[in-house]
Amino acid sequence: MLAAFSITPVGVGVGVGEQVAAAVRVIRDSGLPNRTSASFTEIEGEWDEVMAVLKEATAAVMKTADRCSVIIKVDIRPGHTGTLTSKIESVESRLAEQHPEL
Repeated sequence: MLAAFSITPVGVGVGVGEQVAAAVRVIRDSGLPNRTSASFTEIEGEWDEVMAVLKEATAAVMKTADRCSVIIKVDIRPGHTGTLTSKIESVESRLAEQHPEL
């Protein structure tokens, strides 16, 4: 499964980089394929693996926040792996076919 998610601390002020870094550290240490962007992190693995990492990442944020908001989008497709990169490659390939100058 592929999960895109955001764990946002609430009530810690405007800057949340410290709390987000703690969550991302947990995710990267998990060993599961992942990618972090400006607003979301994506992680790929089996349901129980991914949910355990999300729970641990949320706990890391909650160490320094009294509250947090978690948004999760999940794509479950049994028998498929490597979708973290293959979905992007598919779109990029089509873009290159349509507009080779890109």
